[in-house]
Amino acid sequence: MLIIGNVLAAIVALIHVYIAVLEMFLWTKPQGRKAFGLTPEFAEQTKVLGLNQGLYNGFLAAGLIWGLLGGGFAAIVFFLICVAVAGIVGAVTASRRIIYVQTVPAVLALIPTLLAH
Repeated sequence: MLIIGNVLAAIVALIHVYIAVLEMFLWTKPQGRKAFGLTPEFAEQTKVLGLNQGLYNGFLAAGLIWGLLGGGFAAIVFFLICVAVAGIVGAVTASRRIIYVQTVPAVLALIPTLLAH
């Protein structure tokens, strides 16, 4: 169970690295606009918000990576819960799709992680 939980937590971390890159560096580019359904004008007007969101997603990824590389069980559980809650808030406030991109993978990683301890 521990290996499964760690692999799934690593996947969640990679998802958040990707989201951070999209938000921080590609927000106004075609790939970023397509991912978030933004018009060129809106993307340009909100690029600072994208950068801020990306930074938070980068922190989530960094926390999970830290947990996997030695921060331990408590760090992994904490950051997976943070990701799951962020996904719920995003689904309620921005797009339902976020629950599938953030919350579901985090919960799927959390289950074997908790069962392993």
